[in-house]
Amino acid sequence: MLQLIEKNPEAAIVLFWKAINAGDRVDSALKDMAVVMKQLDRSEEAIEAIKSFRSRCSKQAQESLDNVLIDLYKKCGRLEEQIELLKRKLRLIYQGEVFNGKPTKTARSHGKKFQVSVKQEISRLLGNLGWAYMQQSNYLTAEVIYRKAQMIDPDANKACNLGLCLIKQGRFDDAGSILGDVLQGKIPGSEDDKAKNKARELLMEVKAIQPPLELSDIVGLDDEFFNGLELLMNAYAPVRSKRLPIFEEISSFRDQLAC
Repeated sequence: MLQLIEKNPEAAIVLFWKAINAGDRVDSALKDMAVVMKQLDRSEEAIEAIKSFRSRCSKQAQESLDNVLIDLYKKCGRLEEQIELLKRKLRLIYQGEVFNGKPTKTARSHGKKFQVSVKQEISRLLGNLGWAYMQQSNYLTAEVIYRKAQMIDPDANKACNLGLCLIKQGRFDDAGSILGDVLQGKIPGSEDDKAKNKARELLMEVKAIQPPLELSDIVGLDDEFFNGLELLMNAYAPVRSKRLPIFEEISSFRDQLAC
């Protein structure tokens, strides 16, 4: 089947449909079909397929289907549905229905199994939730969520997203501090070249749009001080004629002629 998906994904989808309708390994057939549909830019169709046929799948398959749905919602820009599903998954973890009281669970990605801790899963979901809120330009809510995710299980990618969130709010110093931590290797995952490059790009963006510092910002004095200093200098400056310099020169030349 893997070779068929790679060579002829459309034909693979037909076979997946046949398996689903026949009740043959529906769990994997529905999930794999949705993934292939996403690759073929048929994400809306994949969403409807999961919603229509997930009731035929086992309880164990529901979480995997939710994860596929989250990716599909993200690709289609269906932010409200993505946010609601992410919140529901977080509630299920809180209620103990995902990890069943265990500190880790077995997850699968690209055909490989690995262990995921409660902290890692919560942080991952919060990261996705923060990104969804950013797409809605709700940067303050996104910031709160990203900071919570970083408190639970910090990583460089979410740090960069938090930096971007702060940039969108015009908080350049805060953003620069967080992005600097990534470049200095202070956050887990900072050794990843992709994260470093992203942090560098965002820092360049900060430098490009950050307003230049005023003299008062540099020396720690306010505008009122400088205004007062200017008035003081004017008060002690020698009295000068209000006429333009050229007329001063003409007057002097005229006095010489009179002599």
